[in-house]
Amino acid sequence: MKTNSTNVRIGIIQSTCSESRPANLEKAIAQVHQAASLGAQIICLQELFTGQYPCQSEDYDRFTWAEPIPGPTTERLSQAAAQLEVVITGSIFERRSHGLYHNSAVVFDADGSQVGMYRKMHIPDDPLYYEKFYFTPGDTGFTVAKTRYATIGVGVCWDQWYPEAARLFALAGAEMIFYPTAIGWNAVDKPKYGISQHVAWETMMRSHAIANGCFVAAANRVGIESEIEFWGASFAFDPYGNLLHRASHTQEEIVVVDCDMTSLDAARTHWPFLRDRRIDAYQDLTKRWIGP
Repeated sequence: MKTNSTNVRIGIIQSTCSESRPANLEKAIAQVHQAASLGAQIICLQELFTGQYPCQSEDYDRFTWAEPIPGPTTERLSQAAAQLEVVITGSIFERRSHGLYHNSAVVFDADGSQVGMYRKMHIPDDPLYYEKFYFTPGDTGFTVAKTRYATIGVGVCWDQWYPEAARLFALAGAEMIFYPTAIGWNAVDKPKYGISQHVAWETMMRSHAIANGCFVAAANRVGIESEIEFWGASFAFDPYGNLLHRASHTQEEIVVVDCDMTSLDAARTHWPFLRDRRIDAYQDLTKRWIGP
């Protein structure tokens, strides 16, 4: 059940990952405790936070990193959520069955119960991001989780580029949308495209906040892993698109920001984008292409 507070404090954990998966999990749990000690009520971990990013190459051995849900990692998250009375979300390399794997976000409420499950819908296949080799596209739809402190939607990384996804989270009732993320530069592209790539990412996410009248936050990893320099810069935007905080490009950081929940109704009333949608005219959005 939600509280009556008009303010919700969120925590966004930006971290490096080592080659030791057990150590990464213990580190993440410690960071959750630290965020809770700073007053965070909803805490978001980065994409695939228990290990280094696995998809820079196609390697069958990395399927051994996957685990079931529920499983060891979700059990630890559940215990921490109940102990600290916080909401926790993050993405996990899910082993659903033989040969069936997902990049899945789970949400645990402040009593430790699992109240959300989302499987990454948009799967990239780019240099150093060979996710189609590892992950099956999600089949959960754009689900939201009603938690003690707010109703949240959780997309995963590549999902963050799609306005359709953010809109569907909002239409399902999301007051906040979180994106656990692993995004960065490769050495070849950074000199020419690095600034524009980062600006495009942040601008896209800011537009989700404005268009849907909700809070939007991303928890990105940081540091260098093989050929990717993860650019950090985790952030949160309010429903007007105001930047609440942007983390460092190079350092680990726990971002804690206050979200005034009364701004949701104010933003959606003064900028009534949801009211003025022409739902009778959008049928072609379900088509791949309508041009010549």
